[in-house]
Amino acid sequence: MKPPEQFERIINGKRYSVASAELIAGDDFWDGRNFERRGRQCFLYKTANGAFFIVTLTQWQGERDTLTPVTEAEAVAMYEGRPNEHGVDLSEHRVTYENAFPDIEITEA
Repeated sequence: MKPPEQFERIINGKRYSVASAELIAGDDFWDGRNFERRGRQCFLYKTANGAFFIVTLTQWQGERDTLTPVTEAEAVAMYEGRPNEHGVDLSEHRVTYENAFPDIEITEA
């Protein structure tokens, strides 16, 4: 599953569009048979203006695909695989950490 290019929502007067945003990460891992995980897949996007949103696609009857704006802190947690309120671990990165979050300074541990 991949989000359709025409998938977009206007939320609080802001347009979030798959077609014009950059795909940052997803949980669409190929397991040798398919890409589906638990009947849902999640993708993290970043808009040209620096806003983040997730698109969740579902195969479950009675559920709908969703687009949800997230904060940069939530986006970072999902990208890093840390616990977050969305319960999403986006292990398949499309861009580097530095490109996804250029305003976050990375230091040596």
